[in-house]
Amino acid sequence: MLDGSTSGNEPGLSALQNRVSEPADGTPSSRFLQAEQELNALLRGLTFGEPVRYIYNPLEYAWDTHRCYVEKYCQPGKTVLFLGMNPGPFGMAQTGVPFGEVKSVVDWLKISGEVGRPAEEHPKRRILGLGCTQSEVSGARFWGFFRKLCGEPEQFFRHCFVHNLCPLIFMSASGKNLTPPELPAAEREKLLSLCDAALCKVVEALEVSMVIGVGKVAEQRARRALSASGVVNVRVEGVMHPSPRNPLANKGWEEVAKAKLADLGVLPLLSSS
Repeated sequence: MLDGSTSGNEPGLSALQNRVSEPADGTPSSRFLQAEQELNALLRGLTFGEPVRYIYNPLEYAWDTHRCYVEKYCQPGKTVLFLGMNPGPFGMAQTGVPFGEVKSVVDWLKISGEVGRPAEEHPKRRILGLGCTQSEVSGARFWGFFRKLCGEPEQFFRHCFVHNLCPLIFMSASGKNLTPPELPAAEREKLLSLCDAALCKVVEALEVSMVIGVGKVAEQRARRALSASGVVNVRVEGVMHPSPRNPLANKGWEEVAKAKLADLGVLPLLSSS
């Protein structure tokens, strides 16, 4: 069973819920956060067996920094939603921000706030929040690429936003990161069906015209979710994932991503010139 409570001196789940469950005011950011809170409530009812031993939800313990990210950058006028799959142990799990490599989050995105801790932590996967010194390669590549293209984050977020389909990170007893595709089929489908429905709410809240899945799995889930919900006015595309597990990404992810975004007509939205 998921347990979103925190440890140490951090506020417990009930206090956190009281703090974040404010009525939506109709803005894209408030509608976005409301959809995430509703998803969190549903995810708490799921159970996972082996090989999953630890589950972290940064939309619980890192809500402060996540809300800072959303309220700062989830403004009207979005055209493109970049969609990742789920948090990485040294990215969003630490910062509450998708692809949230700490230096990019602090130095470029200028995100601040308190980060708590999950109720149970793997000894090899401690949550250190914005003080984490381990760099996440995928996040460093992702945000570093857009920093080069856009100069300032406001240029990127004029038309674009970044979101993860699933907010949960899963680990085995050894501390190995388990992605949703690696979960047992029945558990995976229960999880992703809830995440698919939440994605449709997010797309509606942002009123984007294009979803770009970062990696094949995110692209396929986005296409499936929107098609099943009858959303026909949103284009779904994909770009290579920047993961170091991907040999092609290690040979020059930025060049591949730039060429793909040019083909999709997205590059002019990102240029600071």
